[in-house]
Order: sequence, then structure tokens, then C-alpha cells
Amino acid sequence: MSRRVPRFRIPLALLLGATLTAPLALTAPAAATPADGQFTVTALKFTVQVGGRTCAIDADLYRPAGADRTRPAPAVLATNGFGGSKSDGQTNAIGKAFAQRGYVSLVYSGLGFGRSGCLISLDDPAVDGAAASRLIDFLAGKRAADDGTKADFVTLDRPGDPRVGMVGGSYGGAVQLATAAVDHRVDAIVPMITWNDLAYSLDPNNAVGSASVPGAFKWQWTNGFYLIGEGQPLSEPNLDPSRINSLACLHFVTQACETIRTLNSGTYQADRTAELLAYARSVSPVTYARRIKAPTLLVQGQADSLFNLNEAAATYKTLKAQGTTTRMIWQSWGHSGGVTDPAAGELNLSQGNFESSYVGRRILAWFDRYLRKQKNVDTGPDFAYYRDWVTDPNGRYATADRLPGLSQKLYLSGDGKLVDNRRKVSRGSRTYTNRLVPTSHSESSLAGAIGLPDPAPYDTEGTYLGWTSEPLARAVSVVGAPRATLRVISPKAERTQNSGDAADRLVLFAKLYDVAPDGTKTLVHRLVAPVRVPDVRKSFTVTLPGIVHRYERGHRLQFVLAASDDAYFGNRGIKPVTVVSGPRNTGMLELPVAGE
Repeated sequence: MSRRVPRFRIPLALLLGATLTAPLALTAPAAATPADGQFTVTALKFTVQVGGRTCAIDADLYRPAGADRTRPAPAVLATNGFGGSKSDGQTNAIGKAFAQRGYVSLVYSGLGFGRSGCLISLDDPAVDGAAASRLIDFLAGKRAADDGTKADFVTLDRPGDPRVGMVGGSYGGAVQLATAAVDHRVDAIVPMITWNDLAYSLDPNNAVGSASVPGAFKWQWTNGFYLIGEGQPLSEPNLDPSRINSLACLHFVTQACETIRTLNSGTYQADRTAELLAYARSVSPVTYARRIKAPTLLVQGQADSLFNLNEAAATYKTLKAQGTTTRMIWQSWGHSGGVTDPAAGELNLSQGNFESSYVGRRILAWFDRYLRKQKNVDTGPDFAYYRDWVTDPNGRYATADRLPGLSQKLYLSGDGKLVDNRRKVSRGSRTYTNRLVPTSHSESSLAGAIGLPDPAPYDTEGTYLGWTSEPLARAVSVVGAPRATLRVISPKAERTQNSGDAADRLVLFAKLYDVAPDGTKTLVHRLVAPVRVPDVRKSFTVTLPGIVHRYERGHRLQFVLAASDDAYFGNRGIKPVTVVSGPRNTGMLELPVAGE
């Protein structure tokens, strides 16, 4: 039996929201909320068959007062981030927030989480996307919940086709892309802080054109989430047999466990590694984005070493190129910090401050346009980004009609300088050597996510090389992913790179510091670019993680190549590396500078 919860009474101030104070020209969404802000919540179960299993999905239906067959309302579908459930702070708040604003909200615990059955299948379109599609059938009036409840109060575009959007973050973001790829009844999606390529997310190789070469295992993030998944019965007791796989892989699908075991082994035997990385990509938008037609508002976090800005940029470029209506926002918070305590003026999903935050207003406008079909609503610019150096919380977002291009070149000089003209490059060579243990630190990956202190980034002398610019004559705002073209010499790596195990290839870590006049160094959001060099005999190009950062006047830029990083697996054995520079043949760093 479903439980019926009394109606909630919402204070008038919350319904009206704060005054719109953003400096950008953005039409405020029209209010279409229940007159008194009331809604009911009904707990429902849905038995589905997906992934070769039969299991129940645990959901809550939020029905705004007044929504009925004669006055239907559009719907919002949402689910939790990894390890959460329909009842966690953010997912529950999404249901309430959109019901308050007149939407029928259906929030559910993702497969394998909370009290929903089935295995954890990493937002596989054929499993998690298919499950969400069954819930869309319910919103369309095509099926009932297990207790017989039907939804005949959702706006329909045609019989069996409900007006429905999706919103949510991380694991609850990727499922939107997966669902939109398999069910074109989805009218609009807002995926937040999620991935484009799970193989890159967990085992990144930032060398351009290196899709066939494994990267450096992001062991802290990956194992943290693996333990959360395997430990689900500890957080939510549930003996549902559909959630049990085997003793060797309790709650994930087998391929997910095998992928994680291979990454933890530190070996990359060619055939097996290719198969498992192909699996990671198969559950990622990099593989299925071409099937997405729903208007997509991508929101990615700058403080995020799990799913960095490059992931959203890749999805954005794919969707734009194929003609899918797409916008992108780079907000401040992500997995590495700010999720539970965002900066002033930023969207806080747990609080539902949509009207009083820039990102929140953009989301409301997106749904007003594509769910309420209000064609005069301004959905905002193609690209917007948060600037932490702006003191006024209401003026922190800048906008553009495209991502800034690579517009400034700097060169790696043999004397350790970073110079702005190739003619200034001095001839010289410099060498670093890795050790058998990590000697550089960027982050303790889970520290920001759970609020623990993290030591400042550092590099150990002799195990890295740095190139430092002169003090800047004017401030420089970098918006996007810097790129470096490099050539290194490592005879030992050259001898082992064709061993048949990609773990024998050279690994290095590229990063960009901001050096203040007093010598204080800042590694922007602690982001680094792991590289497993495809062929040490040839030059290679590295795309660094995207950033939004202002290098102030008098500060210096420092480009660093480090031998290791303790958040990642690194080199197998000792591999000295030499970088040779000369005016005609030297490394180059390119920056995407915004013209502000």
C-alpha cells in the first residue's frame, strides 16, 4: 500500500522567491505554481524488467494541488547521485521544489540504491535508461504503479507521450543522457556535474588522440565509489535478491567489478584492457550522445577532479555539432567542493533556491520553454561561467556565444623560464627522475567531498620540472582547457613501451600553477592532467583540465611536469625524463584567454 502524506504548506515568500538581481539579460520564468503552494506525496513501487532482471523501483510522486485530468501539468523526473536515494537531501528537495512550482514530480531511487532493486549498472542506457523509460510510461498513463495508481494528470503531447523533463547531478545527471538516448519522449534535460567518458573519468589520459592508450588510474575516487556501491546493504538494509550478483561482485554488474579490479591490478594487458575500457565507454555519452535529441542544459562544476569541465565540454560539442539544442554553464561547485555549502548566490539543490540563483533561474527558464512551451522565455546564452574573483555575488557569471579559443602561446625555455616569444627560448636540457613512491600531491580526492582537510599541493625537488613566466603586466583570465605540446626523452621508457603491457609506458602529470608575488603557489582547484605517453619517441599534445581562473597582475604562471601524483597510479619502475629546449624546437603552452 502507498502512504499518503498530508499536504505541505509553503510560506508565500518561498513561492515568490528572491528578486532577480543577476546582471545578465534573462527573462524571469513565469510563475505557474499552485495558488497555495500545496502538494501531496505518494510512495509508489514499479516492477520493471531490465538488464535481464525483474526488480522494483522505489519512487515518490509529488502532485501539485489542482493538477487533474482537466488541468494537467508537465512532469519532472529525477533520481539520486551515486550512493543516495529518493529520500536524500538533494533528490527529495528536487521533488518538493518542482511540485511547489506546479510540476508533477516523480523522484525515485536509482537501480541498486535505496530500496530499489537490480544491480548497479553505471547508468547504462539499456538498463538504467530503460528503467527510467518505464517510469515515463507511468507519467504517460500507459501503465500503473504496483498498487494500481495511475497518473492521468500529466500534460500529454500525444497519447502515450507525456511532457517530461529531467534534472539532477552526477549519477543522477548521466541517467538523463542515457534516458534521452533511448526514449525520445523526454522533452528537456538538465544533467549536472556528470561524465562524458567514464573511461576518462576513472583512468584519464590527457594526451590528445590517445583513446586506445590507457591512462593513470584515479584510484582514490574510483575505489571510494566502489566501496559505497558494494556497501549498500550497510546504509540501506535490503535483502532483495535482484540486488545480489555474486560473492566476488555483490551489487554491481560483473563488467563494472572486472573493470575496477583490472585498474587496481596496475596492469594493462592489451586485449583485456581494451575490452573493459570499451565497457566503460559503452555506458557513457561519448558512445550514445548522437542519439540524444532533447534540449540539453549542461551544468558542470569548476571544483571537480572527478568529472572535470572537459567532460561537459565534450558532450556540449557533440550535441551542438549534431544540431541538438544545447547550452552549457560552468558553475562553481562540483564533487571536489561546494556541493553542500555553495558560494553566495549559487544554486543549492538541497535548499531549492532556484529563483535567487543564476543557475536556478536558467533551469526554471529551460523548463518553462520546453515543458510549459512558453516560447517567449529567454533560455539564456550558449555558454556562461562563474568567476570567483568578482566580489559582487550578483555579477559573477559572464557569458559568451562559444568557448574561448586558444589565443596565447608561451614557450618552454631551457633555463626554466616560460616565455612569450620563441626567439626568447634558451638552449638547454633539464632532467627529473621518479621514485618508487609518489613525490607530488595534488589532492586527497574525497577530502573536499566529505569536508576533511587536505594538505596543500606540493612537488618534491628532483622529481619534477617547472617553467615560470615573468610577472604579468596585466591580469589574464583563462577560461577553458590549456594545451601543451611536448617532446621528452626517456631511453628506459622507450625500451619498455612495446612490452605488451601499457603499464610500462611513461606516465607524467602536467599542471599549471598561479604563483603570487610572495611565492605562494595555487594549483587551481587542485587539477592535474595525467598522461600516459602514447609513443615517447614522438612529440605529443596534452589537454589540461578546463579552468576558470584570473591570474592577477604581478603574478606568474608556472607550468609543471611531475613524475607522479599520489591520487593516481604512476610509472612502473624508474624512468628518468629529459626535456630539451631550443628556439626552433621546444615545448609550447597555449592558453584560452577570455577577452574581459
